[in-house]
Amino acid sequence: MKKNKRSLDSRLDYPLILPVLLLLLIGLGSIYIAVSHDYPIQVSRVMILQSIWAILGIIIAFIVMHFNSKYLWKLTPIFYVLGIILMILPLVFYDNQLVAATGAKNWVSYNGKTYFQPSELMKISYILMMAKIVTSYQSVQKATDLVDDFKLIFRLFLVTLPIIVLLKLQNDFGTLLVFMAIFAGVVFVSGVSWKIIVPTALTILIVGGGILFLTTVDWGRNFLMSIGIEKYQIQRIDAWFHPFENAQNVTFQQAQGQISVGIGGLTGYGFDVATLPVPVRESDMIFTVIAENFGFIGSTCLILIYFFLIYRMIMATYNSNNQFYIYISTGIIMMILFHVFENIGATIGVLPLTGIPLPFISQGGSSLIGNLIGVGLVLSMKYNQLEVDDDGIPNENGKVIYRRSSK
Repeated sequence: MKKNKRSLDSRLDYPLILPVLLLLLIGLGSIYIAVSHDYPIQVSRVMILQSIWAILGIIIAFIVMHFNSKYLWKLTPIFYVLGIILMILPLVFYDNQLVAATGAKNWVSYNGKTYFQPSELMKISYILMMAKIVTSYQSVQKATDLVDDFKLIFRLFLVTLPIIVLLKLQNDFGTLLVFMAIFAGVVFVSGVSWKIIVPTALTILIVGGGILFLTTVDWGRNFLMSIGIEKYQIQRIDAWFHPFENAQNVTFQQAQGQISVGIGGLTGYGFDVATLPVPVRESDMIFTVIAENFGFIGSTCLILIYFFLIYRMIMATYNSNNQFYIYISTGIIMMILFHVFENIGATIGVLPLTGIPLPFISQGGSSLIGNLIGVGLVLSMKYNQLEVDDDGIPNENGKVIYRRSSK
């Protein structure tokens, strides 16, 4: 069995690292603009904390990049159980004022201080567990039929169910959508038959369309609330449909956000401008800062940076010969892609507002560190790349399945 020892420099994926660093810098600049106008007294504290989180996340990502797949494979169940335990904490330790403002118990708070959001870190543990289940199942099932596909989906659903329950108890529907996007991406790449995927996708579209219709009529709203959907969630759909009808109260955030994006025009007003008050501009609505300061051109450049990052992640996945990492990378790509799509889409009015942060840019340590850990895992694919035998026989390392590199 042949293995090539390569230098650290040759094992780093610089084209993947560059857009991440660029996004971090854009994030720091955007947060400074938002906080300096909305909470000028807190500028120093917020900027120092965000910088510390960014540095800490980079260090953790560098450590994760060195993880050997054999040990990562063994530690995955521990990470998953730890993540579930952490997600229970917000149900016990929460801030009543924060819950009243957001409608969700998704932050760990104690003595009036808010510390972290466990679900952001759970996303990584969940991705690892999903990848382990798919890789392990495929190593046993050499040929599959519809029954085998349903067995695989059932196993994946079993590790997803506790998360669904906890997020329901936390009233965090936005984060649940992220987990569903990860689930869909991993299932799609796992090779499950189109005979299952197509009917499922159509069913989801029909149910989703039906829910949207029910929010437009009084009896439909009453029915939705009777089955557990919160009033504030229905109001968010209302705000999506009619952002300017109640712009002084219920839809203030959506209306102000869309106006802020629009007044930026083609080139924006330049650095450090915030002409309109936008709630949580430093986190969920951070895209309004970029649009107002740098206009359509700046916003487009930001989206292109995200596209390039996703492209580099896809290429790293495509060139990997480690099946375990392939599914990990797939989950991370879906996580970041959904965050970008939902955050920007909600800001410009294409999608309902769900409170999902913009990766690497929005203020907050939990999301930032979680995303950087994801980047570290993708970087580890190239860093720990193993060669296959000359005869093309797949290698095994701790039950991890490899395939011949496409290079």
